[in-house]
Amino acid sequence: MNAQSIDARSMAGEAPLIRLRGITKVYGEGSAAFRALRGVDLDIGRGEFVAIMGPSGSGKSTALNVLGCLDRPSGGRYEFMGVRVEALSRDDRARLRRRHFGFVFQGFNLLARTSAQENVELPLLYRGEAAAARHAAAARALQAVGLKGWEHHTPAELSGGQQQRVAIARAIVTEPAVLLADEPTGNLDSQRSHEIMAFLADLNRQGITVLMVTHEPDMAAYAHRIVRFVDGVVASDERNASPTQPGSPVAAPATEPS
Repeated sequence: MNAQSIDARSMAGEAPLIRLRGITKVYGEGSAAFRALRGVDLDIGRGEFVAIMGPSGSGKSTALNVLGCLDRPSGGRYEFMGVRVEALSRDDRARLRRRHFGFVFQGFNLLARTSAQENVELPLLYRGEAAAARHAAAARALQAVGLKGWEHHTPAELSGGQQQRVAIARAIVTEPAVLLADEPTGNLDSQRSHEIMAFLADLNRQGITVLMVTHEPDMAAYAHRIVRFVDGVVASDERNASPTQPGSPVAAPATEPS
């Protein structure tokens, strides 16, 4: 079954958005083998905002990489919209990743000599979108994160908070079903961190499923559910009865101190 089959099966309502059963991930072989994941069971529904926490080496980032098809599990069953992801070919996993997932990283991962507009257009360029469509979609995404008027600035001309907003615009420009964020506030001060969390919360309210790895409890407090990893397994999975409620981030000003 290829990645294109996912949309049809999702519409038929045959499976939850994400289901992991017995997922393992082993790096290396023999005596040097490291078991990063040791049998992870996890269900994630459409439209959830899930914070993934745990100490260093607990497997939380490995799990996020598996969920986003950046890494393949060593064993177990991974279903996305009812489709067996671990059974897909490398090309089909790449197509699934481009069609359904957006990524935000701690280090922003922006091209240094490329404008904000061009950075946001990159996922559409990889998908083969026409130039006019790329320009229009990138402009809409930058406006959505409060950066209208900053399209032609390079990362060096933007503050850390603005750079992360460009990274979020790049992640949502393809209109993904799932946004995966790995320590998205790790390089930001407290004020900018809460601004970024406000954007993620707003995207979730618009219907995007958000999966975020973080070690900061005040950032995890924005999520509706907190999953904690320890030693490669899910140690706890709890609902957050009172998630932090930010104001609307779309109205945030684009200008800020660097």
